[in-house]
Amino acid sequence: MELGSITHFLQDKSVLVIGATGFLAKIFVEKILRVEPNVKKLYLLLRAKDAESATQRLHDEIIQKDLFRLLKENLGAKFNTFVSEKLTLVPGDISQEDLNLKDSILLEEICNQTNVIVNLAATTNFRERYDVALGINTLGAKHVLGFAKNCINLKVFVHVSTAYVCGEREGLIVEDPYQLGMSLNGMPGLDIDVEKRVVEEKLNHLREEGATEHEIKMAMKDLGMKRATLYGWPNTYVFTKAMGEMLVGTLKENMSVVILRPTIITSTYKEPFPGWIEGVRTIDGLIVAYGKGKLTCMLSGTKVVLDLIPADMVVNAILVAMEAHANQPYETDIIYHLGSSVSNPVRFSNLQDYSFKYFTAKPYINKDGKPVKVGNVTVLDNMTSFQRYMFIHYFLLSKGLELANAALCQYFQGMYVDINMKMHIVMRLVDLFKPYLLFNGVFDNINTEKLQMAAKQGGVEMDLFYFDPKMIDWEDYFVNIHIPGVVKYAIDNSKI
Repeated sequence: MELGSITHFLQDKSVLVIGATGFLAKIFVEKILRVEPNVKKLYLLLRAKDAESATQRLHDEIIQKDLFRLLKENLGAKFNTFVSEKLTLVPGDISQEDLNLKDSILLEEICNQTNVIVNLAATTNFRERYDVALGINTLGAKHVLGFAKNCINLKVFVHVSTAYVCGEREGLIVEDPYQLGMSLNGMPGLDIDVEKRVVEEKLNHLREEGATEHEIKMAMKDLGMKRATLYGWPNTYVFTKAMGEMLVGTLKENMSVVILRPTIITSTYKEPFPGWIEGVRTIDGLIVAYGKGKLTCMLSGTKVVLDLIPADMVVNAILVAMEAHANQPYETDIIYHLGSSVSNPVRFSNLQDYSFKYFTAKPYINKDGKPVKVGNVTVLDNMTSFQRYMFIHYFLLSKGLELANAALCQYFQGMYVDINMKMHIVMRLVDLFKPYLLFNGVFDNINTEKLQMAAKQGGVEMDLFYFDPKMIDWEDYFVNIHIPGVVKYAIDNSKI
């Protein structure tokens, strides 16, 4: 593996970015534009019916974000001209075999000019509709790879997956591929073509029965969870991402393909500035609920490792991997775990401490203009203890208040609403994140360490393209970077 300057590699290159409106994709685009203005072209494929709606999405969901503040400051009045020269919008849909690319002239340009394809498209909803998740996370990966084979100057194809394709495995989880048809629980018969038929038959049946759109949506969500658990995965998201990996590994032929598996992605560590985040992402739901005073108990082992990696480090690793594997087709699969559980672990108990420290010093101001006082969270390390705790401290109290309200003209209605809201939030968070709150695995990163070493020895600008989580002081990161970022960019818009 030979590596050199990443900025030099990017010069005069054309990159096709799939899923351009996603969280990571925006950081990826901003990074390239800022560090290497001599990049030739970034083709941004995003879901849109036409060029006009694609342009609207570019401005609303990408360029107008605070993320691009530094680039705007650097370029000043030249910003709009620069962006229009470097970015080309590609309205499309990866759930369609031809990516639904209707502009034949643009299609030919992309196939002739593209040097790198980075597939960042995904639906990350754990309980997404199965038809949607299968279309984007599984078949979308296949369709993008098929398109890549038509790009005559392609040097490398990067597919971004998730470390949690491992399901609920324990111990040391290595950077190994998932073979087509394998399951996590030994259940035979996983066939992606069969999964397509299952979805089609279910949809046809529902429509024949006259089901409403809401009924179809719920049935598709239930089907995804049912199919995932049948083969040993905890939710629709990681199941469909695992099948996407299977297709990429099986169909790549002699193409140079890299699969990156980030763990739980958090706000930016340094660039373009510390703490940028978009929306409430995974553990942030716990932070937001705690800061708002709505989280008093949680299910998790206090020694459980929360495998976290800042978003800018993920993007830097993608850029380094691009350069490392350009024009280097391998017979073996190239897979990188991007996480911190082996080299610099942070535990659930640490997250509690950091959240308490931050919100004690800077309490959240609620809608009434009053600071929210936070306290200790009772942590239960197994489902039985958690359910018992919820029954005694929430369910029984709720029932008692309900009876008291009936006898005393709703005198305790405010308390009743508050206790039920807290009960609902805790149960929803546990239901959603249980596989991660009780996760007892750590992610081996030998391949990533080798990439890191090769980058340092090969002259990569490590001050710009850092991705070593060992450099992170987690207390400083959470108290001074991540939680402030969540408060600034996400907490007020959260439904929690």
